[in-house]
Amino acid sequence: MVAKEVIEYAKQNNARMVDFKFMDFPGTWQHFSVPIEQLSIDTFETGVGFDGSSIRGWQPIQASDMLVVPDPTTAVMDPFTEVPTLSLICNIHDPITKEPYTRDPRNIAIKAATYLKNTGIADTAYFGPEAEFFIFDDVRFYQEAHTGFFIVDSVEGQWNSGREENPNLGYKPRHKEGYFPVAPTDSLHNLRTEMVLELQNIGIGVEAQHHEVATAGQAEIDMKYAHLVKMGDHLTWFKYIIKNVAHRHGKTVTFMPKPVFGDNGSGMHCHMSLWKGDKPLFSGDRYAGLSETALYFVGGILRHARAICALSNPTTNSYKRLVPGFEAPVKLAYSSRNRSAAVRIPMYSSNPKTKRVEFRTPDPSCNGYLAFSTMLMAGIDGIENRIDPGEPLDRDIYSLSPQELAEVPSAPASLSESLDALEADHSFLLKGDVFTEDVIHTWLEYKRERELKEINVRPVPYEYLLYYDI
Repeated sequence: MVAKEVIEYAKQNNARMVDFKFMDFPGTWQHFSVPIEQLSIDTFETGVGFDGSSIRGWQPIQASDMLVVPDPTTAVMDPFTEVPTLSLICNIHDPITKEPYTRDPRNIAIKAATYLKNTGIADTAYFGPEAEFFIFDDVRFYQEAHTGFFIVDSVEGQWNSGREENPNLGYKPRHKEGYFPVAPTDSLHNLRTEMVLELQNIGIGVEAQHHEVATAGQAEIDMKYAHLVKMGDHLTWFKYIIKNVAHRHGKTVTFMPKPVFGDNGSGMHCHMSLWKGDKPLFSGDRYAGLSETALYFVGGILRHARAICALSNPTTNSYKRLVPGFEAPVKLAYSSRNRSAAVRIPMYSSNPKTKRVEFRTPDPSCNGYLAFSTMLMAGIDGIENRIDPGEPLDRDIYSLSPQELAEVPSAPASLSESLDALEADHSFLLKGDVFTEDVIHTWLEYKRERELKEINVRPVPYEYLLYYDI
């Protein structure tokens, strides 16, 4: 839609409010609303002012004024508001220069997509993330100077097999056996279907929904692939819809990568492909049906994977998932079909249009705009510099000997390691002014000061078990 069509669309749907949504730097959707009378065609050019100093990682208080400029192509009716509300995803602009704001994640994604075209390599980068999440019935957490704890619960939790539930009917998925028995063991099928229908109602294509491997309500819903910026939009809507449908039923959703000890964490395997016009560029006659271009793209992903993790696995909790033994791909290798490799080449179809590469390391705690842009820039770097990914690793990586494993590079073991890797290796992100030194510096500073530093100074319950009686 264009601006005029959005105004008409709002009238047709009796919209009384307009909700302006935008992404903050770490990756949480923000919003504010105005009466529908405040929306005009000019709004899509001039934008609406707000306080940028109150948004994490953005402006200092002495330069706080910013503009949200709505994108008319994103107009939908919000499915959760009581009053009919038009929802618009916005870009952030400087009110003085009118230029797009460099720290706006969506702007970074737009620049990455533009840079791809400018290279002449391809016209479009498609992304298809498989975001996993947990659906819990209760969550409690608390942290003070003298105490700290977390408790999550799910009617599906294996630990509730002996709980008085008047009656307890059993059918609770065992650890690592949630993929994927039918009902009544899978008690969340209808809820996930409702999530799918809400996604479809706002125009997001869905390919499948199912229970995931872990006990306690782990789930996955797979969106149909879309180009980079649109998929960034879709992932924000995805999280919003999943959480709100769960809330509607008195349940809660988390996209934390590892909320439960001793079972699989939640990943976000990302399928990627490049196209030029109507030609798929990743199909060819090389390994696993890949083209030379695709192999160089894989080479770029593997070369820069440790730096990518700072944006694709951006939390301290991310690295509690990236450990051997839980299907988390910690070894930086590529393979066809092999799910223990960081990059997998799906072999479901011989159709050239479906040929893609799957980067399995990322998780859904990431800011999709930033993570997808980082992956694309790494792949472009691989193509431009003809980075050889080396030989594929078609064996079960977890069955390799220690000597063999030592020869395969690993993903970072902590957020600190990934941030150090990004600090040392980010020149590939600066091409085309997609990322800027200011963006990289701000990301590193925010993560180190606001997250790592705060985590590192706090005792955790397990330390009492280990050390109290020393």
